[in-house]
Amino acid sequence: MKIDKANAPFLSVIVPVYNGEKTLAFCLDAIAQSDYSLWELIVVDDGSTDRSAFLAERFPALVVRSAEQQGAAAARNYGAQLARGNYLFFIDADCEVHPDTFSRMVAFLQRHPEADAVFGSYDDAPKPRGFVAQYRNLLHHYVHQTGSEEASTFWTGCGVVKRSMFQKVGGFNPQMRMLEDIDLGYRIRRAGGKICLAKHVQVKHHKEWNLFSMIKTDVLDRGIPWTRMLLSQPSGLVDDLNLQVSSRLSVLAAYTLLLLLASGLLMPKLLLLSLLALAALLQLNWHLYCFFNRKRGGLFSVGAIVLHWIYYLYCGVSFGCGVVLHWLDNRQQKPFVVKSQGEASWRTW
Repeated sequence: MKIDKANAPFLSVIVPVYNGEKTLAFCLDAIAQSDYSLWELIVVDDGSTDRSAFLAERFPALVVRSAEQQGAAAARNYGAQLARGNYLFFIDADCEVHPDTFSRMVAFLQRHPEADAVFGSYDDAPKPRGFVAQYRNLLHHYVHQTGSEEASTFWTGCGVVKRSMFQKVGGFNPQMRMLEDIDLGYRIRRAGGKICLAKHVQVKHHKEWNLFSMIKTDVLDRGIPWTRMLLSQPSGLVDDLNLQVSSRLSVLAAYTLLLLLASGLLMPKLLLLSLLALAALLQLNWHLYCFFNRKRGGLFSVGAIVLHWIYYLYCGVSFGCGVVLHWLDNRQQKPFVVKSQGEASWRTW
């Protein structure tokens, strides 16, 4: 990992936060300890009611605060408006960069000057110790590590966009309260931009998950709206990240297994067929389950496999609901019209 110091870029690191006092200090302290020094830090408090803005004041950062919550998209846009660098580096407030995250990203950017946007990966050592949180964060890591390096979308947990491209596509859509980073990635690709996944550029995730929050997020905040977004895209479903063909086949196998087990109560012979669906699920996800076993052992893996099959079942529900809602509302989403980012009501803290 070598950096051309003579041409090292200046990074504008933008961290939006809303009521994130539990994790924000970890995030900002890690940024301050980075082994790369050419950066500025902009913290945009999106109308928090906790002590997030006060915590941010302790760090070498420009801290601005909205009078009311306007959403992460608007917060990031405002941070970009204040930025001085040619590269906008977005970090989520519940993510902790490694000491070499910035330098690894810069080295990647220098090796790939054609890239208009680059995003990294969660690491394999999430901070929360709960079972669901460990499963969820390790699954995220695995998905990132097995994704295509030529990406079709974007991720703001740890992602860089060229300032020129960000301005060209109009930044994030402030009307969106979720999936705004995915939407940005689609618009960058439609504008002819190139997006890369740098798997070795990693951050530690601090988000606590429980079963309820995971299902709610996956169904209401991601699954249904993402399905509707995908059905509106000319490219449709791509074989990458969460949308890999193996994942789609796993959803079918999970429902087949459930149907055969239920039918087996009336027709016991069908229980034998359920073994085929079980084998298909194991085969399609074998590498993931081996990964769980390497990282957390056999007992964890058994629980993670069960949870993963539940995940596939509600992914199917999400997709079905998204298709129905898209069909009921044939009006495509209106094109995002770029407006002045200065129209939002913001004030310096």
